[in-house]
Formats: sequence, structure tokens, C-alpha cells
Amino acid sequence: MTESTYTVEGMTCGHCATSVREEVSELEGVHSVEVDVESGRVTVTSEAALPADVVAAAVTEAGYRLAA
Repeated sequence: MTESTYTVEGMTCGHCATSVREEVSELEGVHSVEVDVESGRVTVTSEAALPADVVAAAVTEAGYRLAA
């Protein structure tokens, strides 16, 4: 198992967190996704490390973006 943490910009509420959680959870190999709206932190536990561009695409699909 691998745990990776990302910072997502633009989340302001529980609905935001749910959108990001749902999109990232659909990625292959993802076991869990924890979202902290206040800090913008998204922690992903997966079978192997996920390419950053794949995670960024999922976050973008949810309507947000990864911080640089």
C-alpha cells in the first residue's frame, strides 16, 4: 500500500470534498480517499503510487485543481 497526499485548490464545503473523493476513488488501485476541506489536503491510499497527472485529471473532472 502507498499513501500519497495532494493539495487541492478551490474546495470550500462538504459537497466539494464528496466530488473530489468520488472522482479519485474511481482510479484503478485506489483503496481510500480522505479529504480535509479546511486545508485542501487529499490523502489517497492505493496499491501502488499513482501518476500525478492521473490524479490531477480526476481532480479536474471534479471541478478543482491540484496546487502546484
